[in-house]
Amino acid sequence: MSDPSSPTPEHLDAAALLAASAPPVSLTKLGRDGQVPSAPPVPTISAYPASFSGSAGEFFRLWIVNTALSIVTLGLYLPWARVRTRQYFYGHTWIDGQNFEYTANPVALLRGYLIVAAFFGTYTLATNVQFQGWEWVAGIIGLGFVCLYPWLVMKSMRFLAASTAHRGLHFRFHGGPRGAYVAYGVANIVAGLSSSLALPWAWFMQRRYQVEHAAYGRARATFRGDVGNFYIVGLTGLGLVIGAVVVLAVPVIAGFALLTSDDPFSAVGEAGFLGAFAGIAVLYLAFLAAYSLAWQYIRGATLKLVLNSIELGGVIRTQATFSPWMLAWIGLSNAAVQVITLGLATPWAAVRRTRYLLEGVRVLAIASLDDFAADVTPNENALGEAATELLDINLGF
Repeated sequence: MSDPSSPTPEHLDAAALLAASAPPVSLTKLGRDGQVPSAPPVPTISAYPASFSGSAGEFFRLWIVNTALSIVTLGLYLPWARVRTRQYFYGHTWIDGQNFEYTANPVALLRGYLIVAAFFGTYTLATNVQFQGWEWVAGIIGLGFVCLYPWLVMKSMRFLAASTAHRGLHFRFHGGPRGAYVAYGVANIVAGLSSSLALPWAWFMQRRYQVEHAAYGRARATFRGDVGNFYIVGLTGLGLVIGAVVVLAVPVIAGFALLTSDDPFSAVGEAGFLGAFAGIAVLYLAFLAAYSLAWQYIRGATLKLVLNSIELGGVIRTQATFSPWMLAWIGLSNAAVQVITLGLATPWAAVRRTRYLLEGVRVLAIASLDDFAADVTPNENALGEAATELLDINLGF
């Protein structure tokens, strides 16, 4: 499908970018005929900005119907709601005049949902009712989920890639269980044992696993990221939390010192107690806000880092120019508005974030986006996708 309102590619002169680094003629080797050999032609770089054509009002109608049907059917409509939501966002995302497509089968998702829901429901029942032998039931299910978690992530990414298409060509994910258990098993364990000191390294391993095994048709992706940049992102988020706590704690401690009285039964003492309680409550809420802002920043900065590190088939690069801080503010303010409106602003929040994100993304190519060969897309099992959706597992990409 072609979008007449989508932006046209911006052509950049690659020769101008390389002219400054070209060696002088006197230092260039002469050919056998004594002539200076002509330089190979420099390809033209075309930039294709991404755009989003959806609207909050339009998505609200879809969202409210999905919510109502999911409630009426006791959750059985969730796979159809998920597919319709992704089809809306994919269908309104445009690159080079073509929109994306989401082709997942809701029935396949429903089977996966029912399997995961059965195990999760049994685990919840065992821990709440605590019938005889419940420890064994809960332990086996919990241990099984921990052991299968990397495999479920791998299956989810395979299903998501196989269900995503652009220009009629499907994406693929070739990652195997071994890489998944290293990236989502060993890396997570090391991050936990190191008191999160190795957490940025775990992020790096997981993003590299996701990108290095992705493909568009037969064109494989390459990850050019560096683990040091992930540590910079993590330390920036940590510094934000520590700085907020220090700045907020000073006035609270000062106020507590002024209001505290030596006589706990005096009015001043009561005021001191109430003031200290209010100060602690304010400090706690402010800490939660700073913590949420830090995680929103980490998510946005990691996404920008990954998008600026992807190369596809040696002829395509993705480029992100959005601000992680602005994305963090959008995430935090979206959450506040959703709480105030009791969730009714959820469609507006989703469209707002998606539009800002895509306005800061473009594709740089030295070949036409039509020049990709199709590959056979296998039928992927939806169990992993159902597990990540139903248990709210955030793959972070």
